[in-house]
Formats: sequence, C-alpha cells, structure tokens
Amino acid sequence: MSDKIKIFTIGDHPFSPSGVGNQTRYIMDSLLKTGKYQIVSFGGAIQHPNHEPQKTEEWGEDWVIWPVDGYGNQEMVRAMIRQQKPDILWFMTDPRFYGWLWQIENEIRAQIPMVYYHVWDNYPYPHFNQPFYESNDHIACISKLTYDIVQTVAPTIKSSYIPHAVDEEFFKPLPLDQVAHFRKEKNLEDKFVCFWNNRNARRKQSGTLLWWFKEFLDRVGKDKAVLIMHTDVKDQHGQDLEAIIHQLGLTDGQVLFSRDKIGLPDLAMCYNLSDLTINIADAEGFGLATLESLSCGTPILVNMTGGLQDQVTDGEGNWFGIGLEPSSKAVIGSQNVPYIYEDRVNKEEFVDAMVKLYEMGPTARAELGAAGQKFVQKNFGFSEFIQRWDDLLTEIHETCGSHEDRINYKSYDVRTY
Repeated sequence: MSDKIKIFTIGDHPFSPSGVGNQTRYIMDSLLKTGKYQIVSFGGAIQHPNHEPQKTEEWGEDWVIWPVDGYGNQEMVRAMIRQQKPDILWFMTDPRFYGWLWQIENEIRAQIPMVYYHVWDNYPYPHFNQPFYESNDHIACISKLTYDIVQTVAPTIKSSYIPHAVDEEFFKPLPLDQVAHFRKEKNLEDKFVCFWNNRNARRKQSGTLLWWFKEFLDRVGKDKAVLIMHTDVKDQHGQDLEAIIHQLGLTDGQVLFSRDKIGLPDLAMCYNLSDLTINIADAEGFGLATLESLSCGTPILVNMTGGLQDQVTDGEGNWFGIGLEPSSKAVIGSQNVPYIYEDRVNKEEFVDAMVKLYEMGPTARAELGAAGQKFVQKNFGFSEFIQRWDDLLTEIHETCGSHEDRINYKSYDVRTY
C-alpha cells in the first residue's frame, strides 16, 4: 500500500480550457511533483468521446482521470470512495453544482474529509448556502470577496484565502524584438491591441464588449485599434459574435477571433503583443486571464467585482490598469441561487477608460504593466500557491485522518418521528 496521500478531485476536466479546469491541472500537477500525492479525478463539464479512465503520460497510475457527465452523481462518488480509498475529497467550482454532493456529506465525511475550493459567489450574502458551507471540513476561498462571504455566512467553518496563481515560467514579458516581429507579421504594428480571453457566455458580456468597442472606435478612429477575442464565437451559452460584428460593421479587421485552443506559449504571446486585456464580466469569480496578462506586463481594464478587484489594485493607491465600479446591481436568481447581484459597468465609463488608456501612450501603459507584473510576482506566485495547498492538505490529512483512522468528525444520525 502506498504511503502517499490520495486526493479524489471533482470539478471541470483538468484538460478542459476553462479556468477551473486549468487551475485543477496546475494544482494537481504541482502537487504530484512533490512525490507526496496520488490523484483520482472526476473530469466533468465537457462532452466526452468516451468514458474510459484516462492516464496522463507524465504521471501514469499516480493520476487517473475518469470522464463524467456533469460533475458525477452520488452513486459514482460512493463507488470511487469504496474502490479507490482516497484520503481527501477535494472539489472545485461554484456551490450551485454540488447540492447533490452535500446531500450525502454525512456518509462521505464519516470516511474522509471534504475540502471545497470556493471559486464563485457574490453579494448579497448568500445565507441560503450556509448548510452547504457547513458540510465541509475546510473551505479555501479564491478571492477576498468569497472569503468574506464564507466568514460571514458560516463563521464556524474553517476557511482560508488561497487566490489563483500563474506560472511565471510561461506568463512573463517576452523579448521586445520578438513581440515586435510578431505584431508586424500580423499587421498589428500601429494598432492599439485589446485582448479578451474568456468564455462566450451571457455573464461574461462578450456581445456588450463588441457594441462598446464600436463606440470606442467612433471616438478614436476605426483604423486605430483591434480587439482580439480568444473564445468560442458561437457558444450555446453565449451570443453569435459573428452576427454582431456584421451588424456593427466591424468586418474590416477591427475584430479578430482566436477560435482554436492554443498552448501556453502562444497565449503568453497574445498577452505580450496586446496593449490591454479586458474583463467586464459581472459577478466574476476570479478572472484568471487578467492575472496572466499582468504577469506578462500588460495592464488590465476590469469590472471591480469578485477576484478582479484583487488584481487591478493593491488597495494602497497603486493601480495596474483601470478598475470600473459597477454602476448597476440588479438582483437576479434561479431555483438553485435564489438571489445574487448582477453587477455591471456603465458604457460611458467603459468607453472613457478605453480612451484614457489609448491616449496615455505606450510608455505609460508599459509602466502600469511593469508595476502589475511585480505585484503578481509578490502576491500570486505559483510556488507559494502550491506550498499553501501542500501545507493545507498535509494538515488536513494529519488532523482529520481517513477511513479507519478518521478523527475530529462525528457523523450525525437522521431520526424520523
């Protein structure tokens, strides 16, 4: 029997292009490099050609991924715990996807501790999530906003602030001559290049960005700037972006689509060749793309919501781009999320901010980006990020145990009268 700590993960497939998938892959891959862990994963949230278990070339039996529809179900979790005997259940994404899991937390936690990486929520304080939060041994929070929510809604549960991080090995400033050559090759030499790397989903405001970018061009000149959108142009959860650019007359190279999945070196080049990276999503959990952008030395323009507000400023008067306070906070909801703010920025303020960043010139923008890069290195470094996860999981394993050695948890009985 291995003396390694076995982690059972549930979340987006670790090799999917989503932020949750990327971070799952980064975290688990780095933990495996310590030699202390084995991983079994449910890879969800994408369509699978088949459901056969997958092994990574680098890690073999130490990391096996089971493709699942959705995020799995109760019987699949029970079977995995019974067959694989993991020491810790680690799961990640927003709470609304895991009601079915928390329904059986008593039988899970009687065997192994549950660690939840909480990556999305928003005000008003979601007190309806209290029983969910209290069904975990520990909650790690991706943003200061999420940490405040957990501390307020479920103050008795153990929690910590562990924001996303970027791998500086890939996301870093590239040689200026290399970037200049690439811009020339793509006919971007004299353009103000704006980059948007996000899902084409309603909450991400992809269509809104196109309409407002058109108004920005009306202010500065339609041949002065280019918007590169790295996304699925016709995502079923978003808008038909090609139809929008035709409607707006942005068909003469003002908007370029990067449709295919690209590797990290190519993504780093996209940030480096850009003058600005934009994220105006409402109720954003963290916004990994803008952190990657800052790590490459490119300033950002963001909605001051979720984890985005932790990136654009250090809270001490230093800014690494422009953060726009939401101008409206509509309360929306669903059956799973009874209420939540849909916080959106104002069109006029957005266009004004774009003009300001355009007119400040390349030297001032480079200074913003350089300050942002130092901020990221200090506060979102990847090695420190992994060390915090290693310390937390080791502590939980030692203080909570698993299976026959499970401690510090007493299961409760469900009584009927």
